[in-house]
Amino acid sequence: MFVTAACALSQTPSAGLQQQQTFERGERALAEGRYAEAEAAYEQLRQLSPGVAEVHGRLGLVLFQQKKFEQAVPELRQALKLKPGLPNTDVLLAMSLSELGRYNDALPGLEKGFRRSTDPALKRMAGLQLERAYTGLRRDIKAVEVALELNRLYPEDPEVLYHTGQLFGNFAYLTMRKLSQVSPSSVWRHQGAGEAYESQGLDEMAIAEYRKVLELDPGRAGIHFRLGRTLMARFRQSQDEASADALKEFELELQLDATNANAAYEIAEIHRKSGEFGKAQQFFEMALKYYPDFAEALVGLGRTLIALEKPDLALPQLQKATLLSPEDDVPYYHLAQVYKALGNAVEQQKALAEFRRIRSQKASRQESLKETFSPREVTKQEIDTVAP
Repeated sequence: MFVTAACALSQTPSAGLQQQQTFERGERALAEGRYAEAEAAYEQLRQLSPGVAEVHGRLGLVLFQQKKFEQAVPELRQALKLKPGLPNTDVLLAMSLSELGRYNDALPGLEKGFRRSTDPALKRMAGLQLERAYTGLRRDIKAVEVALELNRLYPEDPEVLYHTGQLFGNFAYLTMRKLSQVSPSSVWRHQGAGEAYESQGLDEMAIAEYRKVLELDPGRAGIHFRLGRTLMARFRQSQDEASADALKEFELELQLDATNANAAYEIAEIHRKSGEFGKAQQFFEMALKYYPDFAEALVGLGRTLIALEKPDLALPQLQKATLLSPEDDVPYYHLAQVYKALGNAVEQQKALAEFRRIRSQKASRQESLKETFSPREVTKQEIDTVAP
């Protein structure tokens, strides 16, 4: 990543065997992560050859690796003073300054490192520090732009993903806080607050905000659906009461927006659980009309058709659901029921085997993290009976 001092030392008239041995010792220690030994070696080289830019640059790198940023800065500055074009040294200096919270000073070097560097590791480090600097300077939109680019370049990097999530969460909070300041009585502020409360499980507060939205704008699409979902969450211990109140809200949503597949699905699911299979079929089919790849609706329709003793019609619905959600065990369980009803024992066993495989994998990994960060938008299909 950085040019070594070997060539520069060899061109220095006073360079001799001692310098060469010291340099090699420092390089070995640096490569093996023995930073204290590397620092001692390059400190000695600096005393022997104080006018060699590469020695100061290498010492700056060693100090940076040890998080001795205060000490790294003067070494890197001296390296650039002696040789302004020393590769990557300005970026390393910028990252050191960023670590010290000197974001204004760090910004030019970080921007250069992130925008121009062809070294993936250096580009990534500069990008993370640039994101941090923009955030520290409250230039939130620029920070989000860097986060999006980092996400594109390093889509499976856990550190990048972590910082992107942190940044987006903070940006969302700041944006909503600004909304509450510039327009505290607006429909947008109440809707944002309702969604925030809903995501935190504060159902009563979410319901109050959604009802305020409807007072201000009775024809606002999507709010009756969110209100219905929150009502269902509030009455977890009394599903009959929840279903009755929520059903009214979902029906009102469809009156405003007949294409709302989520609302149609929730109505269908309420009817299915109540044993009203004819109505359930009608609304599942309505949901799929506007959202053909709605996996949960396909499973719900398949289950309804099984209950109506129409396994031949249920088969394609559940087959498609397994293609759309190959790691969901529920469609395979009901697909096995269909094959049993159709007398196809071979396919029944295949479906059951796949069901057991996925079920076993689910039991061995934590599902709570996904639910924490991604609340369900609709009621998830679950198996009612004890699985075989």
